[in-house]
Amino acid sequence: MKTTSSSMLRVWLALVGLAFFVSCTHAPQQLAVSGKTMGTTYHISYVTANPQHSPEQVKQRVDAVLEQINSQMSTYDPQSELSLFNSRQTTEPVVISRSLETVIRRALEIANETDGVLDVTVGPLVNLWGFGPLAKPERKPTEAELQAMLDEVGYQHVHVENHQLRKAKPEIYIDLSTIAKGYGVDRVAVLLEQMEITNYLVEIGGEMRTRGTKPGNQPWRIAIEKPVTSERSVQRVIEPGDAGIATSGDYRNYYEEDGVRYSHIIDPRTGYPIQHNLVSVTVVAPTSMDADAYATALTVMGPEQALAFAEQKGLAVLLISREAEGFKEESSTAFKQYQQ
Repeated sequence: MKTTSSSMLRVWLALVGLAFFVSCTHAPQQLAVSGKTMGTTYHISYVTANPQHSPEQVKQRVDAVLEQINSQMSTYDPQSELSLFNSRQTTEPVVISRSLETVIRRALEIANETDGVLDVTVGPLVNLWGFGPLAKPERKPTEAELQAMLDEVGYQHVHVENHQLRKAKPEIYIDLSTIAKGYGVDRVAVLLEQMEITNYLVEIGGEMRTRGTKPGNQPWRIAIEKPVTSERSVQRVIEPGDAGIATSGDYRNYYEEDGVRYSHIIDPRTGYPIQHNLVSVTVVAPTSMDADAYATALTVMGPEQALAFAEQKGLAVLLISREAEGFKEESSTAFKQYQQ
């Protein structure tokens, strides 16, 4: 049987196409990038079979996203969008970026849900107790100083409308450290997915987000740290699947004075550092931003209120409290699926 030139061409093109497909197919491999951002570090592990997704290229794009977020939300950069807003001693509204609007709007929503336990205006109280950018005070604040500062704090004085941010009191100061790292994690996750990387673990300063699996269909496994200051050890390991994860605790950043322990976590309702025995809260949520914010809020609440709130909201939460005989674990119903 005779083979026509057109049929030979089709066969040749098919063979060329197959050769191209084989040459461009690579076995999935796990790669990693890391760097500095938001006063801390980030680490990303991802799985790809695309040689164009080199660590250098991924890092360049990740750094660009994180630099943009930092320029919008940092309180350490005096020229950031948030710092410039804080420095304005006026109640006039200011047009803000969509990213800053997203984070502040969500922070205010969670503030309302928690009756003000999460309050992004608590920064002046943190500074007063010596845990902010300012130096540790020579003495603890007086009741009069606390009351005066409490008058300058309150999420209810912050309003977002029509893409504009306004404060009802000129002295209000917004600090997004309880939610911005989680938002950064989520933005990096979105970037990776735009690059068609759908298997990853992103971590910024301890806040995380995972999706998919490692090579060999192995799940991402997350270690929850034991809440002790003397060593780095593991309390529990979980497999969160596709989720955001955040842990908040008071066991590293504190000081003692006259036998009293003062934590960096301030209860905005009282103006005082928390005094209960809840030392670590881990939250698994759909986004790292939510996990970040809820972890802080639940830490302020204390063990009983935190567990009740988690059950009411269906949050996946692990609580670790310090008892005389050691540490006590409690978990919400939604968290039990992650326990090994």
